[in-house]
Amino acid sequence: MKDLIDIGVNLTGKSFQKDLNSVIENANLSGVSQMIVTGTNLQHSEAAIELCELWPQTLFSTAGVHPHHAKEWTDKSAQEIQAMALQNCVKSVGECGLDYNRNFSDPKDQRLCFEAQLELAADLKLPVFLHQRDAHDDFLAILARWRDQLVGGVTHCFTGTVEEAKCYLDLDLTIGVTGWLCDERRGQSLQQAVKEIPLSNLMIETDAPYLLPRDLPDKLLEKLHDRRNEPLVLPHVCEALAFYKNEDPETVATQTSQQARRFFNITGEEN
Repeated sequence: MKDLIDIGVNLTGKSFQKDLNSVIENANLSGVSQMIVTGTNLQHSEAAIELCELWPQTLFSTAGVHPHHAKEWTDKSAQEIQAMALQNCVKSVGECGLDYNRNFSDPKDQRLCFEAQLELAADLKLPVFLHQRDAHDDFLAILARWRDQLVGGVTHCFTGTVEEAKCYLDLDLTIGVTGWLCDERRGQSLQQAVKEIPLSNLMIETDAPYLLPRDLPDKLLEKLHDRRNEPLVLPHVCEALAFYKNEDPETVATQTSQQARRFFNITGEEN
């Protein structure tokens, strides 16, 4: 399995600082040719751009503010993201959305931050890289108001139900699937949902270093540092998606990569 694209990797985190070269090399050797580095706040968005400069054509990035950091949002934040978006490697606004699970930022601040980034994405004509946890109704209502102005959106790391998936499909959103699909305890709703999602609306990701698939074989676990999830396991996620959709893994690999290239506009040469 070759030429896979991991649409969500957190390579700016501390856990990758000492061995990032080998992480990217091992991802490439496993068949992952390109990765989208997630920007979770202004600092990490800048750091993601710096990584993209070191690995052009292999790494691309998003720029945005995760709902956990929504309380940090100011008018200057929008200006900084707009400046970052001038870099050719920045392909999406986000990670943005709502997370009511722990409410690290007040829900009101989250909604303001989310809408501000949707407005920014509309102005920049960039797709949005979306996060939602325990906030489906508010998330959907806000997105519905903005959808006509957005060029596209992906619900990153989707773990929801068939009904939630259909709501996002009704808004013509793309859905990102991780190794959560491989969890025999918590992944059952996602396993059912992917059966109802057209392959043309799916992309795959690891969300590394998080969400290590629970069913990884020993030969893959041995390649990982201290059981840290890495992009090299993306083929395993692809195979799981193929299994639950009753599709050929190579077909799933090809179509999810084609969708990722269209969505993030990484088909042409970058400077």
